[in-house]
Amino acid sequence: MDRGPGQLMGPYEIAERLGVSRQRFQQLARYPTFPKPYQELRGTKVWLAEDVEAWIKQYRQPRPIDEDEAPA
Repeated sequence: MDRGPGQLMGPYEIAERLGVSRQRFQQLARYPTFPKPYQELRGTKVWLAEDVEAWIKQYRQPRPIDEDEAPA
């Protein structure tokens, strides 16, 4: 039995994960290196979470930790 594609992410979830605005995410989604959407729905596109995470690991620099968020 097929279990499906796995976890999916839409623009809102990806923008939240990257810590950017949805407008900035739309710019990043046009980069040739950004993964292609898993599926295009009538109102939006969705990506496989594993593809997005792989892209983040390869192309995004780690974000600096705010002092308020630093472990004690």
